[in-house]
Amino acid sequence: MIDAYEDPGEPDRRGGARYLWWLVTQQPGRSTLAALISAVWMVLMAASPYLLSRAVDEGLATGDYAMLAAWTGVLAGVHVFNSWLSIMRHRTMTRVRMDAMFRTIKVLVGQSVRLGAALPRRIGAGEVVTIGVGDVHTISNSLTVIGPGFGAIVAYLTVAVLLVSVSVPIAVIVLLGMPAMAVLVGPLLGRLQGTETEYRERQSILTARIADLAGGLRVLNGLGGKDLVADAFHRDSQRLRAQGYRVGAVTSWVQALGVGLPTLFLAVVTWLAARMAAEGTITVGELVSVYGFVAVLVRPVAFFVEFIYQVARGVVAARRVVRFLRLEPMTDTGTLDAPAEPAALHDPESGVRVLPGRLTALTTALPSDAAHVVDRLGRYVPSTATWGDALLSDIALPQLRGRILVADHEADLFAGTLRELIAGQADRDETALAQALHTAVAEDIVRGLPDALDTPIDAQGRNLSGGQRQRVRLTRALLADPEVLLAVEPTSALDAHTEARVAERLHASRRGRTTLVTTTSPLLLDRADTVHYLVDGKVAATGTHHELLAGEPGYRALVARDENAEEVLS
Repeated sequence: MIDAYEDPGEPDRRGGARYLWWLVTQQPGRSTLAALISAVWMVLMAASPYLLSRAVDEGLATGDYAMLAAWTGVLAGVHVFNSWLSIMRHRTMTRVRMDAMFRTIKVLVGQSVRLGAALPRRIGAGEVVTIGVGDVHTISNSLTVIGPGFGAIVAYLTVAVLLVSVSVPIAVIVLLGMPAMAVLVGPLLGRLQGTETEYRERQSILTARIADLAGGLRVLNGLGGKDLVADAFHRDSQRLRAQGYRVGAVTSWVQALGVGLPTLFLAVVTWLAARMAAEGTITVGELVSVYGFVAVLVRPVAFFVEFIYQVARGVVAARRVVRFLRLEPMTDTGTLDAPAEPAALHDPESGVRVLPGRLTALTTALPSDAAHVVDRLGRYVPSTATWGDALLSDIALPQLRGRILVADHEADLFAGTLRELIAGQADRDETALAQALHTAVAEDIVRGLPDALDTPIDAQGRNLSGGQRQRVRLTRALLADPEVLLAVEPTSALDAHTEARVAERLHASRRGRTTLVTTTSPLLLDRADTVHYLVDGKVAATGTHHELLAGEPGYRALVARDENAEEVLS
C-alpha cells in the first residue's frame, strides 16, 4: 500500500474510466492477485455441484460408500480451502481499496498545493469538500468489485464449459444468460450516471452554501438576512433531496435486477433440466449438478451486476476528480523586472489607481467587486492591470510575490504555535514582531494565552475568536512588511473600539508605503488618504472620506448603513 511520503505517480487525466484504470495499474501485483483469488474462489464454488454430482452418481446411486466418502471428503476440503480464499480475497481487496483512497487523496492534495493561492479562485469550497469526502470514497469502493467482477466472468465461463458435458443446449443458454442480463441492466446504468452526476453537482453547491453560512452567520443576524438565506437553503436542500430520491429509484431497480434476474434465470434453466431428466436425456446426478451450477451462478451474476453498478458510480466520481486535476495554476509568463522605484498600481477594468506611499481604500456595496479588484492587482487572475509602465502579467512572478502581498481576511491559519502562525519558520526580529502585534492591536491576544507566543493554536485558529483570528492574520501581513500591501476587509470582525485603534495605527505604521484596504467601515475610511467608491465594479467617485460624504449620496448611504450594522452587531 502507498506510503505516506511515497510519490503517488502521474494520474491519467483523460477521463473517469482512464483514471480508475490508472489506479488499478499503480498496484499491478495486488490487483492481479485480487483477480486471481476471486476467480479461483468463484470457480471452486462452481465446482461444488460437480463434486456433489460425482458423489451421487458414483457413490450413492451405486451403493459404493467408499467412493461416497471419498467424494464427500474432497467436497469438504474444497469448502475449507475456499473459506480461506474468501478471507484472503477480502484482505486483498481491502488493500486495493485503501491504496486507491490514499493515492487519490495524495494526488488531490498535491494538486491543491500546485494551484496554491489560485485554488479558491478556480473552484468552489463545496466542490472541494464533495470531492474529498464523497467522491474519494466512491472511487475506492468501485475498485473493490474489480476482482470479484473478473472472477464472476471466469466462473461463468467455467460453469458453461462444465455444462457442455451434461447438455449442450443448457450450456448455450447459460453462456448467453450473462450478456442478456448486462443488456437489460445497461440502460439503467446510463441513467444512473446522469442522475448521480446531477446529484453530485447539487451537493457541492449546497456544501458551499453551508460554508458561506458558517462564515457569515453573525453578519446575517445583524443585517436581518438570516431568514432569507435560510429559505434559500431550504429550497436547495429540498431539490437535493428530490434528486437523491431519483438516484435511489434507479439504484433500487439496478439492485433488484441484480438479484431478480439471476433468480429468474435459475428457474428457467432448472425447469429445462428437470424436463430433460424426466425424459431420460440426463441422469439424476446431472440434474443435481445442473441445479447446483445454476444456483451457484446466482452469486457470480450478482457480483457481475454489482461490478457494473459500482464502476459506473466510480466513473462519475472519477470524472469530478479529473476535472479538478485538469485545473492549471497561473503560469509565469513574465520576464520584465518590477519597477525599481515605488510606482502606482492601476486596474483599467475598474479604474482603480493605487498611488505609491499612500493608504488607499476601496468601498462598495458588493464586497466581491472589491475582492476582484484586489485579485487583479495581486495578479491572481488574468487582467490588464499595470504596475508603473509595465503590465503585471509581463513582470516576473517571483518579483511580484516578493513585493506585493495580498492579505485575505479568511487566509488559512495552520496548526502550530502563535509565533509560527505569525512569523512562519523564519527567525523574526522581536522588535519587528512586537511592532506588528501593536499595529494590529493584538497584544492582548498574546497576554491572554498561557504560554504567550509559544501557545499552540489549532488549525484555522479554532481556539481563537473571530476577531482574534483576524488580528493574527493582519499581524502576519504587517510582519512581512511588503512594499505593497493589499488587505481585504482587515477589520470586518472587530468591534468599533478595536477597529478605531487598528485604523489609527495602520495609517501610522504604513506611512510612506503603498497600502490598499477594502472596507465599508467609516473608522478605517476616515484614515485613508484616498477612497475609491465603486458601483458595479467601476470607480464612481474618488476623494477623501469627508469629501465623499459631502458630495456622493450613494457613498453616504453605504457608510450610514455600515454604521447601523455596527450598532446592531455590537
